[in-house]
Amino acid sequence: MPTKPFSFQAECLTEIPNAAGPLDAKEEILNECESIWKQMEECQSKLKLVGTEALLPSDAKTSLLMLLWRSLAVGGHDWKIRNPDLPSTSPDVLLELGKEELQKVKNDLEMVLLAVQSKNKQLEEDLKREEQWYEQQKQMLDTLNKMEEEANTQVEQLSTKRESDELEKKILKVRTYKRELLDALGDFLDEHFPQPEEGENTEKKNFSAEPAVELITLKDILEILINKLMSTPHEPYVTINESFWPPYIELLLRYGIALRHPEDSNRMRLQAFHI
Repeated sequence: MPTKPFSFQAECLTEIPNAAGPLDAKEEILNECESIWKQMEECQSKLKLVGTEALLPSDAKTSLLMLLWRSLAVGGHDWKIRNPDLPSTSPDVLLELGKEELQKVKNDLEMVLLAVQSKNKQLEEDLKREEQWYEQQKQMLDTLNKMEEEANTQVEQLSTKRESDELEKKILKVRTYKRELLDALGDFLDEHFPQPEEGENTEKKNFSAEPAVELITLKDILEILINKLMSTPHEPYVTINESFWPPYIELLLRYGIALRHPEDSNRMRLQAFHI
């Protein structure tokens, strides 16, 4: 075990300022240090005198570990039975040592404080960056939500417009089909049920001096019945006058196209096929 020169420790102790205590206190500390150092040299000499047996290279490491354990055990036993001694009983020396320890503790605490402040500053900067990132993400999310709402609104408007266009097309198609049906029905009635001639209404010629009323076509009769049914559905009956040719009236009643009033035979209505 290499020995450390005592002069190094002495130099360290000489760094204590003269104003901290009297000269005899320094000499007392030096004497105590020399005594401790001599005890350490004696322990080192005793360890050197311990004999070792010849060992194989494979057991060298084990032997060294055993010697180290033995020396540590002896040192630990000595420290157990030994009462701790103060380096000095002088109040000035103890005061100086206490000041040095407090200064070391102060320096350590200042270093810890600086490290904590630096860490806090770093954490504050990280927190500020995280908050900025959060605000950016929040603004982006709000923008995306607005875009989604606008897109949904546009889709709904397009869907509504498309449905409205389709409905208009259907209505136009139905109206066209209705006009075609009415035109076809009018052509059919004009061809097969023309307007009766004035000579065919001979029932009242020999019994009345009044001029004969002009008869209307079956198409006109149906138009009158349809308009009455659609304009006043609660009162769909039409009064039969002299312009209605009786054969046409009989035709409508026989095939269920028109119905007579249950209480007045001179009134009739169109059958409500749309109900």
